[in-house]
Amino acid sequence: MRNSTRSKVDPFIVMDVMEAARRAEEGGRRIIHMEVGQPGTGAPKGAVDALTRSLQQDSLGYTVALGLPELRQRIARLYGEWYNVDLSPDRVVVTPGSSGGFLLAFTSLFDTGDRVGIGAPGYPSYRQILSALDLVPVDIQTAPENRLQPVPADFANLDLAGLMVASPANPTGTMLDHKAMGALIDATQAQNAAFISDEIYHGIEYEAKAVTALELTDECYVINSFSKYFSMTGWRVGWMVVPEDHVRVIERIAQNMFICAPHASQVAALAAMECEEELQGNLDVYKANRALMLEGLPKAGFAKIAPPDGAFYIYADVTDLTNDSRAFAAEILEKAGVAVTPGLDFDAVRGAGTLRFSYARATEDIEEGLVRLAAFMAARD
Repeated sequence: MRNSTRSKVDPFIVMDVMEAARRAEEGGRRIIHMEVGQPGTGAPKGAVDALTRSLQQDSLGYTVALGLPELRQRIARLYGEWYNVDLSPDRVVVTPGSSGGFLLAFTSLFDTGDRVGIGAPGYPSYRQILSALDLVPVDIQTAPENRLQPVPADFANLDLAGLMVASPANPTGTMLDHKAMGALIDATQAQNAAFISDEIYHGIEYEAKAVTALELTDECYVINSFSKYFSMTGWRVGWMVVPEDHVRVIERIAQNMFICAPHASQVAALAAMECEEELQGNLDVYKANRALMLEGLPKAGFAKIAPPDGAFYIYADVTDLTNDSRAFAAEILEKAGVAVTPGLDFDAVRGAGTLRFSYARATEDIEEGLVRLAAFMAARD
């Protein structure tokens, strides 16, 4: 049976690393997981309790396509609490994870063949989803002096229909401040291009609050998720905020693509938003782990790292150690028992010389992982 040309997307390499780590664990080894961008904690207890009660009282059938009204209202209130933004809940759309938000955004905003700019290094699924929709992902090679974030000069002559940014970013953890975000919005609007802000790591910041694009403009799409700060990766629930005149467009597409986000996950997500103490406890773990990584990785020999303002990643330049990050990651897994992600996932041009380390797991795992990495690097010298 034939396949479409749209189906020819690249694999998500980190998933292959996870599978190799799983096989090693199946063979009896203890692997330290620094490869996956997933909190080591589960959903907040209040979220699980709320769902348990709901399961006893409700059949949990379809919701309306835009999501439970009370969840949309609570998300809108979050923007007032976090950013002092007065947001109408009518502009909030609950989605099946941020991935569902990307599909809805790209389908709503772009036509076949449109060119959409994405920063490199960046989340690989942007590129693959765009390609699967017959859109053209345009990698913008970002510079270290710009904190590996795009700046207007990077895409001045690229003829883009849209620009996608992420702050805090995956894989670097770097953030855009008000001035940098505003410059990108202005430059995009000057080209009559759409601006999409991936904000799924908001809430996981260390020295300054992340900036939402909604502080600067209503003419944008913002995509967020309950996966990271709210520790609900497998629940597949997220949200997007769109201009008022785009809501019905998104609603029609969502009705046909998804019907709705999972009802059970929406119930849990609503309750998770009230679990501030537990969520802050998770953030305290990330802060401790970040400090350990910033001290331990350079000591081990991974000294060229991007400044991690948020999220839970360290992105390291390892060109002094290898020109094949995939083979290097496999060697680290085999000899040190530490799973890390090759940069090829995030940057097709420079990724052979970079690695991503996640510090989202328990602190004792991070401590042991750093000891193993130091021993591995010492034996390699």
